[in-house]
Amino acid sequence: MTHSTMNRTVPRLVVSNRVPRYVRPFVYVALCVAALCVPTHVATAQANSRSAIAIVVNPKSSVTNLSFAELRRIFLGEQQFWPDRSKVTLLVRAPVAHERAIVLDEIYRMDEDQFRQYWIGKMFRAEVAGGPKIVYSSDMAMNLVGVIPGSITFVLASAATGDAKIIRIDGKLPSDPGYPLK
Repeated sequence: MTHSTMNRTVPRLVVSNRVPRYVRPFVYVALCVAALCVPTHVATAQANSRSAIAIVVNPKSSVTNLSFAELRRIFLGEQQFWPDRSKVTLLVRAPVAHERAIVLDEIYRMDEDQFRQYWIGKMFRAEVAGGPKIVYSSDMAMNLVGVIPGSITFVLASAATGDAKIIRIDGKLPSDPGYPLK
């Protein structure tokens, strides 16, 4: 089979009339999900540049400082409520984000596959009502954290807008020496 013959054959297999019409949308969704899972090595490779990550909460939150251990419990879903008893809503960047790779490495101490399995297990055991909400950009994270009560997210410190409520980790801001998320 020549290269040109192979190129003509592959598209026909995907849209083939042999695949029932009601199955085609599921096939396309499965292919899209698979495509999203492949480039996770890009985020891991980019993590080596180590930019500071800001932890941002809803502006109405009374929280101004968290210990690294408290932050880790929140991100692991072990602490699901704030001290004022409002529900924590965890907003996490999509797998290809540079800051996600840093957070997985520093806070979760997991790789991408372990992270997925961890949250699937927590939901399966009914330890949480739902997993983290996925956000696809820093702008989306900042917009949602501003309007969802009890929400917490992470962005590059340079992407935190002026009205963002950046909390201290162990008493330190992203610009301080010794900040743990660099």
